[in-house]
Amino acid sequence: MILVSYDISNNKKRNRFAKFLLKYGHRIQYSVFEIENSQKILNNIIAEINNRFAKSFDQTDSVYIFKLNPQCETYKFGYAKNEDEDIIIVT
Repeated sequence: MILVSYDISNNKKRNRFAKFLLKYGHRIQYSVFEIENSQKILNNIIAEINNRFAKSFDQTDSVYIFKLNPQCETYKFGYAKNEDEDIIIVT
C-alpha cells in the first residue's frame, strides 16, 4: 500500500491535486489517499507530481508519500473499521 498525504494551502491547487490522486486510489481522510502498491504506479505518481505539480508548490505546501510493506499492521477505529467488512444494504 502507498499512502499519500498532503497539505496544500491554495484551494485550486489542492483540488487539482486531489483529483489527480483519485485516478490512483481512494481518499481515507481529507488529505490522505490510500493507493494499491506497485513500483510502476509509484513511479507514475512521482513522475506526474514532478511534471505537473512540483513547480507550483511553494514553501507552505507539502506532500508525503509512504510506501508501506506487507508486514505493516494497521489498526482502524470508528468508521474506518467498515472498510474491511462487507456491508450489505437491503432496500
